[in-house]
Amino acid sequence: MNVLTDAWGWLTTSANWHGSDGIPTRFVEHFEYSVEAVLIGALIAFPLGLLTGHTKRGGLVVTSLANVARALPTLGLVVLLVVVMGVKFRAVMIPLVALTVPPILLNTYEGVRNVDPQLTDAAKGMGLRPWQVLWRAEVPAALPLILTGFQFAAVNAVANTAIAAYSSFGGLGRFIIDGLATTEYGEVAGGAVLIVIAAILNLLFFILLRRIFISPGLQPKKLAG
Repeated sequence: MNVLTDAWGWLTTSANWHGSDGIPTRFVEHFEYSVEAVLIGALIAFPLGLLTGHTKRGGLVVTSLANVARALPTLGLVVLLVVVMGVKFRAVMIPLVALTVPPILLNTYEGVRNVDPQLTDAAKGMGLRPWQVLWRAEVPAALPLILTGFQFAAVNAVANTAIAAYSSFGGLGRFIIDGLATTEYGEVAGGAVLIVIAAILNLLFFILLRRIFISPGLQPKKLAG
């Protein structure tokens, strides 16, 4: 309980909310790193998931790529890349991107591949071209699963962006690293709490996206009682 008390004391100290290493600045840095990782991961995984899901080919390749990316030891890879590349942002971003690829790739692939064939047949019967069938029929129907993949990717990015601090970069992980170095465990716990808050905000953001973009007919049904 002393650690929680110290964390609360650190979080409520006014000085920690100001300056270039204050909580708002670190929060913005953490957000920027996470968003960049998800965007780069999406550029790699989303088109590949759409292509393989639409053609229903390459499932083994998709699964293998996702499993390889998931098996990468994030911190170990960061340390290795820093040794090889030097203290550069790419050394941190590559492992973060690798973590965002599997959920986006797999969920996009499975979502599009498992769209009801009657829906795609009806779209083809209306004279739609293959790319129109994909964007007008398959993607809207697969959107709940696709968004779930993006949500998992974003959570992975938010949780693991703390490793950026190991390479002398910013973000909320900076509080954990600096706190451990100076035995300020209130700062360590406070940094951890902030990362949890960032993950919760991420979940709320995707709940909002689901309400805005997913058709009511595709929303998960609530259980009675």
